[in-house]
Amino acid sequence: MLTALVTDPDDPRIAPFVGLRDHELRRQREQPGGDMAGVFICEGDLVVERALRAGYQLTAVLVDAKRTVPFPFAVGEGVVVYTAMPPVLARITGYELHRGMLACFVRRPESDASTVLEHARRIIVLEGVNNPTNLGIMARSAAALGIDAMLLDTFCCDPLYRRSSRVAMGEVFKLPYARLGEFPGGLDILHDHGFELVALTPDVDAAPIDHLQLAHSARVALLFGAEGPGLSDTTLSCCDRQVRIPMHDGVDSLNIAAAAAIAIWCVSR
Repeated sequence: MLTALVTDPDDPRIAPFVGLRDHELRRQREQPGGDMAGVFICEGDLVVERALRAGYQLTAVLVDAKRTVPFPFAVGEGVVVYTAMPPVLARITGYELHRGMLACFVRRPESDASTVLEHARRIIVLEGVNNPTNLGIMARSAAALGIDAMLLDTFCCDPLYRRSSRVAMGEVFKLPYARLGEFPGGLDILHDHGFELVALTPDVDAAPIDHLQLAHSARVALLFGAEGPGLSDTTLSCCDRQVRIPMHDGVDSLNIAAAAAIAIWCVSR
C-alpha cells in the first residue's frame, strides 16, 4: 500500500475526488466523454468493502490524515492511499468527510437488458427516478427482499453515483441492472421475455396491492415512477395491471422509496 500526503486541494492526483457534492457536475464528469468517464466514487468503509467484494477494481483512496482505524479490507499493491487534513479534505470534496474514506473504482461495461433478464423472475423497473437517495433505497430494498434485477429508463440517475451507493449500503453492487430505451418502447423487451408488467400508482381505481395474486413461477416486473409525477400515462397504458398501496386518514401517497419497499415485499412473498 502506497501513501501520499496531499496539502493542495488542486493537486491533480486527487482530481477524481473533487466536487463530490455537486450531483449534476459529477454526472457530467462521469458520463461518456467527461473527464472522469470510466470511474465512480464510493464513500464509507462498508460501501468500499462491498464494492471490492463485488469485484470492482480499486484505483485510489482518500482518507483523513488523522485516521487511526485499520482499513477493513486489503488494499492491493499499487493502489495509492491519499491522506489530507480535514480543512484540505473539505476543500477537495466540498464537505467534511465523516464516513471514513472515499475510494475511486473502475466502472465495468454496463450489462445489456437481455442478459440481465435471462434468469430473472422478479424485477423492478424505474422510470425517471433521478433522485440518488430514492434510487439507492429502492436498490437496497430490492436486494434485501429477493428482487433479481433492476431495469432503468434513460432518465434515471446513476446507480453507482456516490450518494446512491451510500444509501444502498453497497447493495447496489450485487444487484444486476441494465438500461432500457426510452419508455414506452423500451418496455417491449420485458413482454418479449414473458414478464407481466405491474404498475404501482396512487390511483384510487387501481387494485389494492395486497389483493395481488401471482403464480410462483410468474415473471413479474414491478414498475415505479419518480417522486411526484409517478409513471407516465403512456407507460401505465402498457402495463398489464395497476396496483396501489391503500392509504388512511386522507394521506394520498408515500415517498416512492417507502412505497417501493412495501410493493417489493408484496410481490416477493
